Parts: sequence; C-alpha cells; structure tokens
Amino acid sequence: MPGTPNFYPLTNPGRRLCLGAIGATALLLAGCGRAEPLEVHGTDITGAKFARSFSLKDSAGRVRTLEEFKGRAVLVFFGFTQCPDVCPTALVRAADAKKLLGDQGDLLQVVFITVDPERDVPEVLGAYTTAFDPDFLGLYGDIPTTAATAKEFKVFYQKVATGDSYTMDHTALSYLIDPQGKVRVMIRDDQSAQHLADDIRQVLREA
Repeated sequence: MPGTPNFYPLTNPGRRLCLGAIGATALLLAGCGRAEPLEVHGTDITGAKFARSFSLKDSAGRVRTLEEFKGRAVLVFFGFTQCPDVCPTALVRAADAKKLLGDQGDLLQVVFITVDPERDVPEVLGAYTTAFDPDFLGLYGDIPTTAATAKEFKVFYQKVATGDSYTMDHTALSYLIDPQGKVRVMIRDDQSAQHLADDIRQVLREA
C-alpha cells in the first residue's frame, strides 16, 4: 500500500477526512510557484509539484502515459470497478460534463486508474469504463506500479476486509490536468457536472 498521507475524502463515508478549504489549499500549495488564480469551482492547485506523470496499461495491454495526451485536458480519477457509489457517480458526472462541453468535449480525456488491479483485470476494466463513454480509458499497473502512481498523485488507498472478500478505501477526488500536462484543479466529489464542465473550459482557456 502506498505511504502517502490520507489528506482527502475517502469512498467510505464513515472514514471521510474533511479539511477546510484554507487548510487543504495550504497543504497542496506549500512551496509552489503560482500563476494568477483560476476562476474555478474546484481547488486551484496550479504550480503543484505532483501528478506529473503515469505509465500504465490500458485494457488492450498498450502502455499509456500522461505525455501522450498533450493538447487535451485530462481528468484523472482513481477507483475500482466494484465501487458501489463514488466511482460510478464520478464517471457519470464526467460523461455528463463532456456532453455539456459540446464541441470542446473532444478536447477532454477521462482516465480511470484502478487501485484494485488484482480484480480489475483488463477486460473487466475496459468494459467498465467504456460503459460510461466509449472514449474513457481504464488503466492499470501491477501492485508496485499502482502504489507508485498513487503516491505521485497523492492518492491514498487501502484494502478493507468485508467478510470473505474486501473493498477498497480510496481518495475520492479527481485531478484536472491542462493541455500542457500540468495539474491545475482538484475536483471535489460533490461538484456538479455543470461545475466540472465550467472548470474544464477554464483550464482549456488558460492553457
């Protein structure tokens, strides 16, 4: 499991960690050189020194990297296919936001990174993500690669036993990356599709 601190809301409501906006922003932006603030509904984290890259496989076994999406905004979310509520809600919101973008929808790439690679085998992951939108990408790595990627994105996750099986606690935030490959906005799990679309437009405009 990754050794990153649990700063952010989790999928398990009973274990959510709620930080005030000032405290969360201070943690994320400490030491960052910042540009002018973005006018967004999420948290502007321009200049943050994390979420810089990933190298993971898609459902066809092709290695995908963040760099290949330059020229488009990228929305990154970590989760797992057996997640009962937060993950499907986040992906439905992303699909709705893409529709709200109209012609700009083609400038958005949604990336879903599994924190449960043991169960989220390629065919399961591919079928899950494309059910929300044919262009959504589900990515996976082996256990060490998953841990390293989560650490790079400051994402917490862990297994939680449930009878004979297990579920996953994990960070319930999305990251919005601009067309130059720089992380710009932290999207809360309670933001609406309209607010997400507004933030994506702002990032595309500022890029």
